[in-house]
Amino acid sequence: MKTESRQAEWALTVLRVVVGIVFTAHGVQKLFLMGLAGVGGFFARLGLPVPMVTAVVVTALELFGGAALIVGWGTRIAAALLAVDMLGAILTVHLRQGFFLPNGMEFALTLLAANVALVVGGGGMASVNGLWKRGEKPAAARGQRLTGMAAHR
Repeated sequence: MKTESRQAEWALTVLRVVVGIVFTAHGVQKLFLMGLAGVGGFFARLGLPVPMVTAVVVTALELFGGAALIVGWGTRIAAALLAVDMLGAILTVHLRQGFFLPNGMEFALTLLAANVALVVGGGGMASVNGLWKRGEKPAAARGQRLTGMAAHR
């Protein structure tokens, strides 16, 4: 594998894991700190249709889609769904607040762009999908436990 290609694979891996952590944290925030009723109430104030259903879908997407990105499983699908999530957040909340934080669209726009990059580039080779693509099974799928130095590879 060429050096540039290997660097690109690691760049995608870093992007995927960090974006996954951010989305997982937001899913946890919605589920455990705001609560589904709080998220649904917020969505109702925004005028979104079926706000409780939307709250459950968005919370689950951010929680499980973020986790999928962290491990690199179904990266392109998870990233596409999360990109749609961010487009919705931009159009319904952040756009009218301007560009800059704390309420503007700059953070959501950055996450939208990061997810689009993951849709186009994939999750990198250091991912569950990358391992399967190369014909390698993760240790858990082989029925092995990672111990000692093997756990750090």
